[in-house]
Amino acid sequence: MIDYKFIDYLEQFVSEKRRNLFKEVLENRTRHFTVAIEDIFMPQNASAVVRSCDVFGLQDVHVIETKYKFYASNHIAKGAQKWLDFSVYKEKDSNNTLDCIANLRAKGYKIIATTPHNDSCLLQDFDITEKAAFFFGVEKAGLSKDVLDNADGFLKIPMVGFTESLNISVAAAIILQNLTEKLKKSEVNWQLTALEKDEKYLEWMEKSIKSIKKIKENYYLKIANQL
Repeated sequence: MIDYKFIDYLEQFVSEKRRNLFKEVLENRTRHFTVAIEDIFMPQNASAVVRSCDVFGLQDVHVIETKYKFYASNHIAKGAQKWLDFSVYKEKDSNNTLDCIANLRAKGYKIIATTPHNDSCLLQDFDITEKAAFFFGVEKAGLSKDVLDNADGFLKIPMVGFTESLNISVAAAIILQNLTEKLKKSEVNWQLTALEKDEKYLEWMEKSIKSIKKIKENYYLKIANQL
């Protein structure tokens, strides 16, 4: 439950310009689409995907760490990771890919494997009306068999050159830009709920205030003294 009086209290510590930026960004955030990255071993690629998620309005990122540990480089991600929500799957005695798929399915997402090597749906033909989780793997090995065997659909970017694959970060940016643009022009209810926006607004303000711990202590002490 959100303490709206606390939100009002915190606003005095955050500039109007920054508060307005938070509200503007939240109007373009979505959970209709999400991204899952599977064992991306190059930090620059993983970081660039994270940056694209922020730029194109996706709030959630799912990270599968079976072989390689995820790391978001601040130099490349430009701090985007600070504003997103991450779910990381890295249990040693579990199939992290299948755990990720199960979690996403439980939330109503279709599992979409991005790959040029199947009879995939072309990007321009993709149905944006249903919630979708886009899985990205490394260029050379691609997505795991677990993803390919459990995918609800396959998606590819049309290419007419001699090469048949794109760098993962480039592919993610193209897909997300194309599909989020279509989403915003559609009648799909793609935005965060009012409650989700308020939760993020509060969280982002707290992240923006250096002395937040002391401010929270003072606020709740004041409330306790009023009882």
